[in-house]
Amino acid sequence: MEETGRAARFWIQAALLAAVAALAGWLVFTAWTNIGRLPVHFGLGFLSEPTGFSVLQTLIPFDEKSTYGRAFMVGLLNTLLVAAIGIALATIIGFSVGVARLAPNKLLRAVAAGYVELFRNLPLLLILFFFYFGVLRQLPPPRQSFELGGVILNNRGLFLPDPAGGGWLVLAALTLLAAALALKSRWRIFAGVGAAVALVSALAMTHIVWPEARGLSVSGGLRLIPEFVALVAALAIYTAAYIAEIVRAGIQSVARGQGQAAAALGLTGLQAMRFVVLPQALRLVVPPLTSQYLNLTKNSSLAVAIAYPDLVSIFAGTTLAQTGQAVEIMALTMGVYLTLSLATAALLNWQNARVRA
Repeated sequence: MEETGRAARFWIQAALLAAVAALAGWLVFTAWTNIGRLPVHFGLGFLSEPTGFSVLQTLIPFDEKSTYGRAFMVGLLNTLLVAAIGIALATIIGFSVGVARLAPNKLLRAVAAGYVELFRNLPLLLILFFFYFGVLRQLPPPRQSFELGGVILNNRGLFLPDPAGGGWLVLAALTLLAAALALKSRWRIFAGVGAAVALVSALAMTHIVWPEARGLSVSGGLRLIPEFVALVAALAIYTAAYIAEIVRAGIQSVARGQGQAAAALGLTGLQAMRFVVLPQALRLVVPPLTSQYLNLTKNSSLAVAIAYPDLVSIFAGTTLAQTGQAVEIMALTMGVYLTLSLATAALLNWQNARVRA
């Protein structure tokens, strides 16, 4: 009987696999046949053709003579920039709000709870439109800019001091610092020393270029366009509401006796939270946190709604409209998001394994 049941399960699984393979083959054959009827040549040769358009924000040089392949890189880098800054801000805000939800102060708990309930129950697109059309587009022109400590804000964007000269070393120092926090003790020392050297070198090479409002424009400084500011703010604030609930649940999962034991040892409430409760809560927080990071990265594609030049807007939008290479462009775009998601999940799974070790 056992042999018969095993054989039946084998043939059922084989039949299902054959059906799935047949369906996939039919879809590929149909798509290939339909593509062959179109006056479009299948391939990636279009990536070497000039675009004929410009992009409002670029991290690498780009103009009308640049190729579609470079446009792809511009959109990818803009997407990565939004995702990285959005994840960092969402984590900071989410952890702060999550801890505040369990604070002994009733007013602080109420404010934190109100934040979570408000942004968890609003559509992300609506929040994005609010920041872009309701806040940033309503700011005064450069003549009436808001200025504070060398930072200028108006309807042209957010202008920050630009660390010209050593900016790449600052980025290297931050990368090494993050590695120092993640690696084991021996390698942590080398990464920490490297971060310190890179930071000192950056400070020696850097000269700050301050933004200055002059009439109808702002000269100098580092400009963050309104579309970028609105997108990062919406993604960070929306995702932080979910992270806050994850953090709250993780903290409450830690046995209450752990906090009481920390208090018995003379630790303050903040010290007990930092050194005793949070390290244990991270074991349960990291897995669902991965999903929120993945969601933030994928939700950045909503940038097309406010014309921020991300990968979807530049490549799956403008480039697709000009070239008509729908299959190749959509395959590359989906491949990028799939790769980003798998890389983020692998990194956080590795970190989670370290926390549990």
